[in-house]
Formats: sequence, C-alpha cells, structure tokens
Amino acid sequence: MARRVFVHIGAPKTGTTYLQDRLALNEKSLAEHGVHVPSGGVTHSPGMYQFRVALDLLDQDWGGEPGHASGTWDNFARRTRRRSGTVVLSHELLAPASAAQVARLKRDLGDAEIHVVYSARDLARQVPAAWQETIKQGKGWPLRRFLHRLENNHIWFYQAFDLPKVLTTWSEGLPPERVHVVTVPQRALFRAAPDTLWLRFCEALEIDPAWAPIDSTETNPSMGMAETQLIRKLNKRVERTTRRQGGADDLVRRLLAENRLANRDSHPVRLPPDMHPWAVEKCERWIEWIEQSGVHVVGDLDELRPEPPEVESWEDPDRVPAGAQLEAALEALAALVDEAARRPDPDQQLVHRVRSQVRRMRQQQ
Repeated sequence: MARRVFVHIGAPKTGTTYLQDRLALNEKSLAEHGVHVPSGGVTHSPGMYQFRVALDLLDQDWGGEPGHASGTWDNFARRTRRRSGTVVLSHELLAPASAAQVARLKRDLGDAEIHVVYSARDLARQVPAAWQETIKQGKGWPLRRFLHRLENNHIWFYQAFDLPKVLTTWSEGLPPERVHVVTVPQRALFRAAPDTLWLRFCEALEIDPAWAPIDSTETNPSMGMAETQLIRKLNKRVERTTRRQGGADDLVRRLLAENRLANRDSHPVRLPPDMHPWAVEKCERWIEWIEQSGVHVVGDLDELRPEPPEVESWEDPDRVPAGAQLEAALEALAALVDEAARRPDPDQQLVHRVRSQVRRMRQQQ
C-alpha cells in the first residue's frame, strides 16, 4: 500500500484542539483502517508527541527545558518511512514554518505522498481568540496593543494567520489537489450542526468519519471581557518566574482561564468595529489567493468573509466596568480557595508520616 502523510498545520484558533483530541481518542480504531496517528507510546499522548515533533522540526523549545524535544522529529520521520497507509501529523505550530523547514519535512519523509491541510477562520473571529490565547499564556498587553503589533506583523500569530504566505511556502512542489483548505463554519451553522468541522476535516484527510466514532469534549474555552481583563491584570502582578514555579502557570491557565472563568455570562470579546475593514481586506485577499491557486476547498469560502460588526452593542475589552471585574475576581478567588482546600496540607502529611513511623517502631519492639 502506498504511503501518504497528511500534515495539518493549523491555523491556530480554528478548532485544532478539538480535532487533535478526536484523532488521539480514536487512534486505535483509525489504525485498524490504515490511518496512523503516531504517539510516544505510554509515555506521551499523540498530542504531546506531535507537539514535540513540531518543536523539533522548527528547532524550538517553547518554554520547556532546552533540548527537551531533540530527536523527536527524526523519530517521527523514521517511523513514518516504515509505515504503509496514511499517517497524520497535526500541530498549529507548523503553520509559519520556513521554506527550509518545510523542505526538510518533505525530504525526510522519503517517497511519501505529502498532503497539507490548513483550517481557516475569518479574522473577525480569529483575532480576538488569539488575543485571549496570549493572555492565557501569560501576556499582560491590552487588546489595542496586541492589534497594533498584529497589524504590523510583529507577532507569531499573524505569521500563522497569513494564509497566502503560509500556503505558498507549504505548497511548494505539490500539486494543488494535495493542498486542502478547510473552512471553519460560522456560529449559526456550528450551533445547528456541531460536527460540521470534524466532517470537513475527515473529508480533507479522505477518511470515513465512522472510523473515529469517539467524540471529544476537549475544547479551548473562551472567556468574556471581564474574565480576560482579570487574567491580564493578574499576569502583570505575578512575575513570569513565579508563574513557572510550583505549577502556578498551570493553575492560572487550567483552573481559572479554561475552567472557572470560562463560558460565563459575560460580554464576549469582539474585534473593534474600526478594525473590521482591515479584517475584510485580508480575508478577501485569502479568498482571491485560494481561487487562483486551485487548491482543494472543503467548506464554503464565503465563511471566510467576516460578518458585519455589531457596532451598537460592541464594548471595548480594554475598558471593562469595575463591577464586572469584581465579580470575575470573586469567582477566581472562590476557585482558588476551593483548590487550596482540596490540596493536602504538607505539614499534616508530615505529621501523619511521623505518627505512622512511630506506630511501626512500637509494633517492632
């Protein structure tokens, strides 16, 4: 059987967390049909393994110990060359890879038939989600500063969002039918048919959705304006070195940003109306490039056109009323108190250990 490799390169904030988790959950059933999602065995899930594969190919560490991903790409390439059927590599870090890095991927995978999959979402939805993601990761900048740097191509997210540049690099040497653009459905369709993105992804990978019956509940939850501002201000109060020690970084992200403060009844973060023409212009350029390139589209290109802004109901995410922030702060404080109460007291643990040791000694006498 011929060997094919589908490289899903993002983009970030297009449902990649869900898609990757569903691939991982169905790793065994997919393998029964010749579709392989490589993992690190019992030591690493497919998601963590493929994250390290991407890091190693890009020669990055992303906050881990220096060299923690070294050798993972060579391991993946070696295992893939021994496979038959279909292999899937998925991580959004790959989107802004350089031409040299893309060339290495194609060279190291030998005679495999390479396919590139890029999931795309209109910038009016994608950009606010990206700002929130930077806040979850520890940034303290307001939305306006983030947007200014984004407009001037000074941050990683824009490089990953620049569809024409990304796909020009990745499509080098590939026939257009091996480059697949999957459009992310607008809110109305997504609510009516939540499986739409997954079904489109399956079509791009040429797999039967029935081969992956286990659904994923893994998402990247969204916060409202008040909650995002609270985490932003907390990031500015807590030094990065402190956040990285003792699990504080994970506490802020997992417990607060992605759990207790997510999906509350709070005003959503939306793109400022004065940025809407910029988003429209960029997305129209995407659509023009896609149509001229002849790449395979799964979905509807109209979904890449931003919906008209709700000017009258828009609120500035950088100017959240103090009362709303106070409510979010109290919710966060309650979550931290609950977490502290659940965690064992180190002093009490020591007392219990000493008492147990004394009892054992008495029993031995």
